[in-house]
Amino acid sequence: MKALIFAAGLGERMRPLTEHTPKPLLEAAGKPLIVWHLQRLAALGVSDVVINTSWLAQCFEPALGDGSNWGLRLHYLYEGTTPLETGGGMLNALPLLGDAPFLAINGDIWCDFDLASLPREPQGQAHLVLVDNPAHHPGGDFRLDEQGRMHDSPALTFSGIGVYRPQLLQGWQAVVGDAAGVECTPPRFKLAPLLRAAMRAGQVSGVHHTGQWTDVGTPQRLAELDAQLRQPA
Repeated sequence: MKALIFAAGLGERMRPLTEHTPKPLLEAAGKPLIVWHLQRLAALGVSDVVINTSWLAQCFEPALGDGSNWGLRLHYLYEGTTPLETGGGMLNALPLLGDAPFLAINGDIWCDFDLASLPREPQGQAHLVLVDNPAHHPGGDFRLDEQGRMHDSPALTFSGIGVYRPQLLQGWQAVVGDAAGVECTPPRFKLAPLLRAAMRAGQVSGVHHTGQWTDVGTPQRLAELDAQLRQPA
């Protein structure tokens, strides 16, 4: 199985911490956020990891190398000075990810979800991990029914962890329409409209994770995560 780590964000809300360090390389408990992901992906048996980059892209390879420290092969994919958003970034990475389902994870989260419990072959086009709504996102994103199907109505928050079939991106133009950025090469667009369209077609499943999850979007949240991880077990 291959994986994609979204690491191209500008990290504007994390400044001044991100003035010289991209957000996924900021440390929690002495370890870069992205390394927590790499270790879990390696334990899962993932072979190749695509890391999309933009802001301070030149910092990643010196910090992470080729992935051999974790038994992985890392592929750095520079998107330019303007990130391609989640949908455009995923589409741009497909040539490296191949035709099989792949795991994608946001580089600026921390979560203790057991990646081994994810399906290698989602029933539909995608399988997403949802979490309880945090204080900074009380409205939620999607609803999960008793059969494990996802619906386009807010209830729980998308964790930033999911398994996707490349076919989710087929026909993306018809779904996204003339949104700003689609005219660029490569195109820039969000993944959410494609997920919502797939949900309406009954093609997205999910699971509710009730363990620890942090969207490391501000210096305060990073400090809280660092303190939490440093507490004795």
